[in-house]
Amino acid sequence: MAVDDLRGMADQELVDELYDTRRELMNLRFRAATMQLSDVNQIKSTKKRVAQILTVMRQRELESVVE
Repeated sequence: MAVDDLRGMADQELVDELYDTRRELMNLRFRAATMQLSDVNQIKSTKKRVAQILTVMRQRELESVVE
């Protein structure tokens, strides 16, 4: 999912996406700890997606304060 797609989402959709992505990250970490994860790069990309979602949420928060 691209950052532009995230910017097009509503606030509640972003919150839901953040929840789902963090849950996915937790599952990936469990799978990595139990040696069931074959592609450990998924953890890195999922962490990046969490950061992108948080960035978009913060940008919206700052825009609302400025206005």
